[in-house]
Amino acid sequence: MTARRSRGDGGLHWDEQRERWIASVTVGYTPAGKRIVKKASGKSKTEAKDKLKEIIRDYDDGLTIAPAHYTVADAVKYWLQHGLGGRSATTVKMYTTFADKHVIPAVGARKLRDLSVEDVDRWLASKTGELSTRSLKLIHGILNRSVKSAMRRDKVKRNVVDLCEIPEGREGRTSKALTLAQAASIIALAEQANPRMRAYVVLSLLIGARTEELRALLWSHVVAFDEERKAWLPVTETGWEHEQFAIYVWRSVRQKGDTKTVKSRRSLKLPRRCVDALRTLREEQEKAGTEADLVFSTSKGTAMSAGNVRRDVRKIIEKAGLRGTDWTPREMRHSFVSLLSDSGVPIEDISRLVGHRNTVVTETVYRKQIRPVLMQGAEAMDDIFGG
Repeated sequence: MTARRSRGDGGLHWDEQRERWIASVTVGYTPAGKRIVKKASGKSKTEAKDKLKEIIRDYDDGLTIAPAHYTVADAVKYWLQHGLGGRSATTVKMYTTFADKHVIPAVGARKLRDLSVEDVDRWLASKTGELSTRSLKLIHGILNRSVKSAMRRDKVKRNVVDLCEIPEGREGRTSKALTLAQAASIIALAEQANPRMRAYVVLSLLIGARTEELRALLWSHVVAFDEERKAWLPVTETGWEHEQFAIYVWRSVRQKGDTKTVKSRRSLKLPRRCVDALRTLREEQEKAGTEADLVFSTSKGTAMSAGNVRRDVRKIIEKAGLRGTDWTPREMRHSFVSLLSDSGVPIEDISRLVGHRNTVVTETVYRKQIRPVLMQGAEAMDDIFGG
């Protein structure tokens, strides 16, 4: 005689049509009084009962039950569609490309509930010879955020990706900086270029602004100190016959116009060479009738693209005897840091000038450009014992 199942164990029956055992149990009732029934199926009684136990355990933990076929690819695609709000089209395209090329083909078919730390570690390790460390961080971040999004939607209990270490990737493109002689040569050549590129190169090298910040710079943010009114006013209002000038680095070409970080918003006094270059550029724009509010604009008054800037900067670099394709506009900023460091400017001041959150960021990003020399100890010992 078949033993009667205990109260609370639910039902178990054979489904002729599906040819599987079906286990079911009532776990509660809706506010309307309707029973909440959970079911699981299996090829054997044991398999069906074990699956039902897992479903009940998830239900008791407050988790909705994700479909058994819900995969890593499903989670990644959902995040790409719903998790990138407010990002620029370029950023969305970059994340999508990395996901389609490196994440989904490698681990996308894995059921999300079955994804393990070992799976992620092996996947990242397999990419170390192909991708740089920065790219490894990017694909890890895509998977990590996708699984976090799935956790918020109760598709999985925990995020195993967050437990994984990111390995070192292949060596990326080495960052570099101009020497003083090279920088001087490029500035001299920039003085002979068209007014727009003259101003762009001079500002990049002498104030260290990011490319994304200069491309978004407005004339209303180029200011002079008006001695009579005792105030900083736009040069378009107060003119150029003043002693002190500055720019407000308050914008960038990012999606919402914000700078990279809050600390990146800064006001920088302009060296005289920058003032002269900007004044020439403004006069040129007035003559041509292209008085757009953007400082660096095309002949039509529209914003310059990154490609526009890169092409024009490389032309000047090549005239200086360097290989243009080996350099990018952002390395003007690297050179700014290097030249200041070589001149003995404290790293705390350099960090504020380039708009970093703290000196740790400066030391990490520009570790090859910063040349710290700690002299206080040696000088103190010389004073104590004589040198």
